[in-house]
Amino acid sequence: QVQLVESGGGLVQPGGSLNLSCAASGSIFSINFMGWYRQAPQGPGKERELVALITSDGSADYGDSVKGRFTISRDNVKNTVYLQMNSLKPEDTAVYLCIADVTAWAGTSKFENDYWGQGTQVTVSS
Repeated sequence: QVQLVESGGGLVQPGGSLNLSCAASGSIFSINFMGWYRQAPQGPGKERELVALITSDGSADYGDSVKGRFTISRDNVKNTVYLQMNSLKPEDTAVYLCIADVTAWAGTSKFENDYWGQGTQVTVSS
């Protein structure tokens, strides 16, 4: 089994910064990509939105709404992904969910699956 544990959310004023982290643990053989999605408060058209993803070799991809403000990074030794969020806006308010594409051990076999964390709340408000 694989577990993802997120930390670092909270309340911040507009223009402020937060740093999220997500650590993967369990019977991990390798982690292909890690990253973040977010789920805004319920409302029409409020689908889960890509924030950022990063591959094992450090290639990153960002959602259009966060480019230039957020930076994703990764520690492959610690199986941890980080999201530095700067210049936060009220519209960044959401539950931020960590995702990892993991190849894990099951006995002597390996299998690949996507795993999700429980989510951490980020609220941007004055």
